[in-house]
Amino acid sequence: MPLPKIPSKPATILLAKDYPKAEPGKSPVRAAAKAENDPVEDLISGEAVPAKSTRARKSKAALLVEAPSRESTPPAAPATLPAPAREDKSGKNGAVQGVTAKLRETDMNEPHPVKHKPVEVNVKSSVSRKADKAGATKMFVLDTNVLMHDPTSLFRFEEHDVYLPMMTLEELDNHKKGMSEVARNARQVSRTLDALIANTDDDAIEAGIPLAKLGNKDARGRLYFQTRLNAAALPEGLPSGKADNQILGVVRALESDQSGRAIVLVSKDINMRIKARALGLGAEDYFNDHVLEDTDLLYSGIVQLPDDFWDKHGKNMESWQEIKGGNSSTYYRVTGPFIPSLMVNQFVFFEPNNGEAPFQGQVKEINGKTAVFQTLRDYSHNKNNVWGITARNREQNFALNLLMNPEVDFITLLGQAGTGKTLLALAAGLAQVLETKVYNEIIVTRVTVPVGEDIGFLPGTEEEKMSPWMGAFDDNLEVLMKGDSDAGDWGRAATQDLIRSRIKIKSLNFMRGRTFVNKFLIIDEAQNLTPKQMKTLVTRAGPGTKILCLGNIAQIDTPYLTEGSSGLTYVVDRFKGWSHGGHVTLARGERSRLADHASDVL
Repeated sequence: MPLPKIPSKPATILLAKDYPKAEPGKSPVRAAAKAENDPVEDLISGEAVPAKSTRARKSKAALLVEAPSRESTPPAAPATLPAPAREDKSGKNGAVQGVTAKLRETDMNEPHPVKHKPVEVNVKSSVSRKADKAGATKMFVLDTNVLMHDPTSLFRFEEHDVYLPMMTLEELDNHKKGMSEVARNARQVSRTLDALIANTDDDAIEAGIPLAKLGNKDARGRLYFQTRLNAAALPEGLPSGKADNQILGVVRALESDQSGRAIVLVSKDINMRIKARALGLGAEDYFNDHVLEDTDLLYSGIVQLPDDFWDKHGKNMESWQEIKGGNSSTYYRVTGPFIPSLMVNQFVFFEPNNGEAPFQGQVKEINGKTAVFQTLRDYSHNKNNVWGITARNREQNFALNLLMNPEVDFITLLGQAGTGKTLLALAAGLAQVLETKVYNEIIVTRVTVPVGEDIGFLPGTEEEKMSPWMGAFDDNLEVLMKGDSDAGDWGRAATQDLIRSRIKIKSLNFMRGRTFVNKFLIIDEAQNLTPKQMKTLVTRAGPGTKILCLGNIAQIDTPYLTEGSSGLTYVVDRFKGWSHGGHVTLARGERSRLADHASDVL
């Protein structure tokens, strides 16, 4: 069979027809390898080697389907990149980074009907690659934005040394005031540095302070401060008083003082890295906080069963029915080689080609090669509507099964604009607050990151200040509050007042220290949260609280955040397989035919 179509958009908007599908008796990996028997260039050494000799040299399609291909498992099962043999300052293996970058360059050259997503290519500098090949330790000069982005970055470089220029400390001091996340991170870094140099002689500072001094055993390198003025000549025309240029001068001076030692600048500032490369200096981004190198491998929460699934797994199958909450569900206990690739609360579907009825279910238990599937409630039928809303496609039905399940405490919904994330979340919240009374209140919050220019200070109370940011919720509430046309104006006004009284709009700035009990908490635009901010929010949950994170990782507005390091990507990857959590990637836009066509062609 042909290889599955490579999606031209992020994995978060993978279409249903693009889910890789297994075929009995055929291995997609072997087919891909057979088609690529010609020698290819080694991405690291430059030597010609057979294409089938290594996993890293296969096409992205083969990468997407290879991991679950063993024992006839379907390609759609979740996969992750192999763990690096050793990590440097970015926490990622150089070969994996180089291979990923090369694969992305290859994909960019292939014709596709729509334009590609912007991809940040994570490539090691030549200085770093040479040091890895020689097995030598490196010295990393940290820019200020790295420390303010991740206060624990000092301890993320394993056996390598860390160097802090005096200008980095000066900029930390300039950013320590205020209540913002950046100011808090700057103060945390200052406290960490103070603890490291405590009870240390001046000579010891010159010789380097062990980074493992505070108990961080993974950090086996040493911390060096700039203790003297480094006279390094920069090209004429570069302003010597600018902080970035002074740090570049320190890197050049270190290269001349410690010839033979790999000196690499680490910065989140793209222009800073470009200037360093132009000057012939080694410079790299900070990758340690990246959850995934390639977001196309992000867990989607959905997998298609292969065509021969029931032939291989239905021999000793058991089935029974249970009634919970007035709803009857059928359970199947199946055993076979495909089961270990599944995860708890993952959705599975089977669409036969012979006209038989399709199957949609959810994995409830996994024990070795045995799993229990539960059939789903059909929310696409009007009799099962949620506050007047019915599912328009398979993924929306999966999402409503999660949203209406009181046993699921944490849900993440990903998808492009118009897939129905906000509408489904609000409908499920209103149904469970006003009808079944499982929760007593809906709390809505989001990150206040403007797309364009900021409009300045906003007047009024906390909710009044947040109302301009909640236009999307107001639009969806307008749809949900249409209600019965026979109720009259007074009846509709009373319903709107009741709904408004049960929805509270809160700001993220005042979440620290709070505890929510029996609340339905919706976090919109969660892709703009850092992993630390996401942890702060999720840990606010008290007894009986359900938290929903909605977002599209292709639309990140926060500086220094990428698709791989977003807090939304972080929680999707960390919560997968938890029995009280669930994730669904919504695939198809349902807003309007105009919006769907615009998202494809623009």
